[in-house]
Amino acid sequence: MSNRQFLVTSGLPYSNNRLHVGHIAGAYLPADIYVRYLRARGDNVRFICGSDDNGVAALKSAREEGISVEELTAKYNASQQESFKGLGIEFDIYGGTHQPEFVKTHERLSQAFFQTIHDKGYFTKRATDQLYDTEAHQFLPDRFVKGTCPSCKSDKANGDQCENCGRELDQVNLIDPISTLTGTTPILRETTHWFFRLDQLQEQIANWLRGKKEDKDGVKWRNVVINQSLGRIEAEGLKERAMTRDMGWGVPVPLKDPDAAGKVLYVWFDAPIGYISFTAELCQRLGEGENGYKHWWCNPDCKIVNFIGEDNIVFHAITFPAMMLASRDSANVQGESGEFQLPHNVVANAYVNFKMPGKEEEKMSKSRGTAVWIEDYLKDYDPDPLRYYLTAIAPEQQRSAFEFDDFITRNNGELLAALGNFVNRTMTFAHKYFDGKVPPVGNREQIDLDQIQACKDIAKRTANALEDYRFKSAQEEMMSLARAGNVYFDITKPFQTRKTDMEACGRAVNVCLQTVRTLTTIMAPFLPHIASKCRDMLSLDESSKAWDTACNALPVEHDLGEAEYLVRKIDVLETDAK
Repeated sequence: MSNRQFLVTSGLPYSNNRLHVGHIAGAYLPADIYVRYLRARGDNVRFICGSDDNGVAALKSAREEGISVEELTAKYNASQQESFKGLGIEFDIYGGTHQPEFVKTHERLSQAFFQTIHDKGYFTKRATDQLYDTEAHQFLPDRFVKGTCPSCKSDKANGDQCENCGRELDQVNLIDPISTLTGTTPILRETTHWFFRLDQLQEQIANWLRGKKEDKDGVKWRNVVINQSLGRIEAEGLKERAMTRDMGWGVPVPLKDPDAAGKVLYVWFDAPIGYISFTAELCQRLGEGENGYKHWWCNPDCKIVNFIGEDNIVFHAITFPAMMLASRDSANVQGESGEFQLPHNVVANAYVNFKMPGKEEEKMSKSRGTAVWIEDYLKDYDPDPLRYYLTAIAPEQQRSAFEFDDFITRNNGELLAALGNFVNRTMTFAHKYFDGKVPPVGNREQIDLDQIQACKDIAKRTANALEDYRFKSAQEEMMSLARAGNVYFDITKPFQTRKTDMEACGRAVNVCLQTVRTLTTIMAPFLPHIASKCRDMLSLDESSKAWDTACNALPVEHDLGEAEYLVRKIDVLETDAK
């Protein structure tokens, strides 16, 4: 049993839409793979997620759908949970920053965070000009205003961030701003806000990020995270950022100042605190007390790992860590026990785009019909082929694209042809010629010993890749064992020796079964449903999930369960008809 402790989070999806494959590939599937691996090692892990209910995104969508924002966020929170469940992505808790059973704890902790940072002098109150819609008679926070990015000149800029280049923005700097409420050009009007003094924490954040460029504490951050965060600091420096908004949906600003009336916390201030508030709610449900979350968030021995998409890098690698530092009695990035700890790693993936046959790839979009929605996918297909495909094309270093033809090719030509075929032919032989039992070991030859050693070597390489957050490489290692099993099967030819030398046939089938045994454990983080079928076919109990049992030999005469097909072939005509 390991004594390592991990707190793993996945970025909170806005509760204003369904989930598509791009979401899953970015922040959720790799996190689930990682958590499943850690638990197989025996590590102590909590896996936290939930919906981001506050802010303008939910208000805007509720207006478009003609329902209350409470109804909208409840609907999509439930939809998201169903999609995650269908794919086998298993959080310890899935909360919601404004869901009835979570909002009280979330508001309490968010307001406490704001008040602490305020009392430590990291907020500046000042009057500022903001965009105001004279027809709607309201200020336009964040996504109620669109325009052209002053940096990259893309017309896909919102009031707080450019969707194209990911840069944080001040809405007053947008070129040609337009109100999304009325389509009119807003005017500037004075209002009062509280600005977070990121500039005062710049040196500590920059030095901390520089340390992540090297392999310290057994981890080196991905280049895309360092380049976007540290690169921005070194190129531009950190500036004050408003952490309050003029709107009624969100966490009320907890100040007695009359200028705070009618204002809420900026959604990117309260959303990451959702990780903490959901952990707190989970701890209370488990009987660990109101402050049980501190064992995870304020414990230097607990490694906090955030999984996010590329558009959230700045908030998780700069803003949220800065909030942690500002809440402390000192700005030492190491953090004393009892203080909120900075993340051990921020694991960001790039976007997964969508590519139609004969067309250029493009960003997933509901309006353009270029999205593969999870709830639609699960109506027709099994979950593990999608888990396999999204890991195979994982955008760990650069953007990738989902192509249905490629999905079918990899399912049929890799998952089915390599893994499914190897397990099926092995189990078929064991049942047909050895009464459904593990045959004798026999006098193993070098080829047999090499295959058994390959099981050990590949299990170790798979673990090393997972420890390094290289999920695509880890899955490739796992699949290499299935391919090696097929090669071994073809060379030893049990389909021939069964007629001439049953001892040699049994020896080969034994080695194949031992290979399936190893695969059953090391495939589980990637393909949990298929791994469960393999456990049943090998008559293994839940203890076989433990990583250190992966190469434990199945005993001779061990009774095997019923054989079944692991992977279903997908017909091209079947997908064309949908």
